[in-house]
Amino acid sequence: MSSLCVLRTRLPAAMQRRFSLDVSAPLLRTQGYIDGRWVSAASVFPVLDPATGEEIARVSDCGPAEAKQAVDAAYRAFHSWKLRSAKDRSVVLRKWFDLLTLHKEDLARLITFECGKPLQESRGEIAYAASFLEWFSEEARRVYGDVVPSPARDRKILLLKQPTGVAAIITPWNFPSAMITRKVGAALAAGCTVVVKPAEDTPLSALALAELAEQAGVPAGVFNVVPCSREKTPSVGQVLCTDPLVAKISFTGSTATGKILLKMAADTVKKASMELGGHAPFIVFDSADVEMAVSGAMNSKFRNSGQTCVCSNRFLVQSKIHDVFVEKLSRAMDAELVLGHGSEPSTTQGPLINNRAAEKVEAQISDAVSRGAKVLRGGKRLDGSFVQPTLLTDVSTDMICTREETFGPLLPVIRFDTEEEALAIANASNVGLAGYFFSQDVSQIWRVAEALEVGMVGVNEGLLSTPEATFGGVKQSGLGREGSKYGVDEYLEVKYMCFGGLKP
Repeated sequence: MSSLCVLRTRLPAAMQRRFSLDVSAPLLRTQGYIDGRWVSAASVFPVLDPATGEEIARVSDCGPAEAKQAVDAAYRAFHSWKLRSAKDRSVVLRKWFDLLTLHKEDLARLITFECGKPLQESRGEIAYAASFLEWFSEEARRVYGDVVPSPARDRKILLLKQPTGVAAIITPWNFPSAMITRKVGAALAAGCTVVVKPAEDTPLSALALAELAEQAGVPAGVFNVVPCSREKTPSVGQVLCTDPLVAKISFTGSTATGKILLKMAADTVKKASMELGGHAPFIVFDSADVEMAVSGAMNSKFRNSGQTCVCSNRFLVQSKIHDVFVEKLSRAMDAELVLGHGSEPSTTQGPLINNRAAEKVEAQISDAVSRGAKVLRGGKRLDGSFVQPTLLTDVSTDMICTREETFGPLLPVIRFDTEEEALAIANASNVGLAGYFFSQDVSQIWRVAEALEVGMVGVNEGLLSTPEATFGGVKQSGLGREGSKYGVDEYLEVKYMCFGGLKP
């Protein structure tokens, strides 16, 4: 009997016992953080453990008034923070990195309890989150301008890089720490100040980061956090996207929401960075190392139970190796995937973030089966928002799971015959964040890597993310890039200075 079949009967019993969020008091903050002070709102909203549905905390439900206070505080702080030397900003970011590393266990537990991912993955996220603060602490000292040769002898041309101003940072729940540090690290390195609006499902991680930022010496007003409920999110978002004191917005989330924010920001012509929806293809060619491809598929699809923006969504396998790949993948799923509460050491697959997410996966499975797909593994929703990791074959491109992002543990396999066919299917999408393919043919590797309409390509690799590389997409997957040396540029303006009247 496979591990998935065993879990089908034991999961409900496992969820009957209580799981305790054991985190040191200074890091478990439940108020907003504005201008260096912890601020209560008129009401609170609950934060739930998605694995059990139990309330783990109540957090201040900030509204437009608190959002405006945070923007004003950030604007005041900007005028002093931008004047700090690059070295000073670098030192503060490095201290913040050190504190994240010191408190990694508590921070990881916060992630596991508020977003559901297994503890081992949460530890990995904290290491990833900290790496952005380390990287941008180093990049802070490497924001270089240019001296351009002048066409006239009596003048000099200089290009200066200066911080944009106040940045509104709106982040998702699936990486509640890393999505903040990837944006905020770059902003603070450039000399900007920020107002963070974390996802309503996962505010505790953001508030813990604020506590550590204060300990690291981030000045009052430079880093502000405005948590709010789902009901107040639109009004808070409107303040952050329309206030003229906000010079820049950075958002990670759905394409639909990103379009709304861009429309609101347009009236004041704000700079914008958007990391939006994905629909990543995962192509396995006949020349691929099948074992390597299976390992890549497991890493790419089932991390955080399929709830990442760069998760593979459509698996295209060439006919010659289709059956072998599917067989080996089935065995790997049986051997490696275990559902449960994220705090359990054996768990590799936690719950989806809420019932709506589970219903979406359930609907995609049902649609595929109704159109002729076969369920080889999983296929069922369990207690609450748990969904079995599911493997489908005989999948066609008219099924919803091949046309819409899933954000769950559903792996649909499409059989194809030619490289041209695979590329046509892969590129038939209005989004293009990440793409993956496996091949040992060097000529094919170059052809396909250049032909895929995505912002990031994994060649014989299922995990892409690192602070040294750019992160972002093409088409309707967003605007701009995060991470790498280019990440800081998103928070900078280039000022042209013409220095005339010089004697030749």
